[in-house]
Amino acid sequence: MFSFKKIVEQIKTNKKNFVIYSILRLSVLIILIRTLIVKNYEASFVCILSLILFLIPAFIETNFHIDIPNGLEITIYLFIYAAEILGELGNFYTHFYWWDTMLHTINGFICAAVGFSLVDLLNKNSKEIHLTPLYLSVVAFCFSMTIGTLWEFGEYALDHISKNDAQRDIVIKDFTSYDLDDRHLDAKYSGIIDHTEIFLENGETIVIEDGYLDVGLNDTIKDMFVNFVGAIIFSIIGYFYVEKRRNKIIIDTLVPRTIKDNKDKENA
Repeated sequence: MFSFKKIVEQIKTNKKNFVIYSILRLSVLIILIRTLIVKNYEASFVCILSLILFLIPAFIETNFHIDIPNGLEITIYLFIYAAEILGELGNFYTHFYWWDTMLHTINGFICAAVGFSLVDLLNKNSKEIHLTPLYLSVVAFCFSMTIGTLWEFGEYALDHISKNDAQRDIVIKDFTSYDLDDRHLDAKYSGIIDHTEIFLENGETIVIEDGYLDVGLNDTIKDMFVNFVGAIIFSIIGYFYVEKRRNKIIIDTLVPRTIKDNKDKENA
């Protein structure tokens, strides 16, 4: 059952997390007030969404008896702020070409940690199931890639429904095509593009210098690839943790546990 009071109490249990949460929340509230004053309601919605997302870690801990490590909780707060406030409202996606790539890499890493924790909890709390380290790592990797793929599906749907540009356009300078060659499958046609012209229905002409406009394909593949990199990195860390009990600090910092497991670890 949702209880805002319990969620706030849960957030306050760790002073360092609460300080970071409070600073980010205050920043979002200030931006929210400003967006309301200038009547930018789309930006206001992003701020409200961010405030709701900030409550997710505490909501999970309160209602599902799962302890989210402090490192993961702080990472989630910073990730939400970086994606929604800095990325969307601050136009960091435009000003810093690597911003979106960084976030998708981190997302792949975090989602792999969550996927790892789900099967690791099952592995530890079941007398009948004994999963190998390789199996745990593969499941973590697949879980992360599934979340990353669903995210790209969401961006695609958002672009088509709301006529947005979540799948960022990229100017491509060269191309290779079999269809433009007279012999088709026997040979390919490659070329460097000087410029392209887009003729709109209203008579306006848009000129793109040094290439053509790719409407999302390259951005999607790039996002999925860096998600793949993040997932692979954590899957390797998870494998060696289970196999040889290495990387314990990283696992304890990023992998959620049941509250019971944490109490048992503290009493050990």
